[in-house]
Amino acid sequence: MCVRKNITYATMKSDFSRKILGYLVLAGMVSIAATSPFFLSRLAKIILKDLEYKSKIKEKFTDAFSYLKRKGYIEVEKDRYDISIIPTERGIKLIEKYKILELKIKKPKKWDRRIRVVAFDIPDTQRIKRNAFRYKLKELGFYSSQKSVWLHPFECKNEIKTLKEFFGLNDKQIQFFTAETLEDKILLKIIKDIYKI
Repeated sequence: MCVRKNITYATMKSDFSRKILGYLVLAGMVSIAATSPFFLSRLAKIILKDLEYKSKIKEKFTDAFSYLKRKGYIEVEKDRYDISIIPTERGIKLIEKYKILELKIKKPKKWDRRIRVVAFDIPDTQRIKRNAFRYKLKELGFYSSQKSVWLHPFECKNEIKTLKEFFGLNDKQIQFFTAETLEDKILLKIIKDIYKI
């Protein structure tokens, strides 16, 4: 389970695919009156909101919707009264993975002088997860003070929680805590130099 940019969900047809699927995952589903002659335009106005549904957008939106349906990321169910668009389990997993790719740690205007510490103990039987988790920590800008101890000066509790849930890791395997300071002054200087704080 290695999180890399060349995997399937990074090759969606356009941003519209992500917008459609992301909205449906959050909303659960969207229902439109079956009698509506402008089914896709109604859906686009719900999802895109402020964007005008002009010809170029219409074409891209239609392509994106067809792509999601063809790939099995969404289902369209129709009864007598409504057309329902529902994300499939595959589509939900796709968005979860996409969120991991988009994960970032924001730099605050002012550093609170604390250090966030992530320590992990993932067994060799789960080395694929361990390597992927380590790779993502590097991508998020963590500094490795030891092989399984990583440091970051900015708040990232939610980001680590998201990673834990995505990789299916528990509190024993991943420990996160905030240190008021570092006793190792040399290490503290390295952190300050790296993050320019």
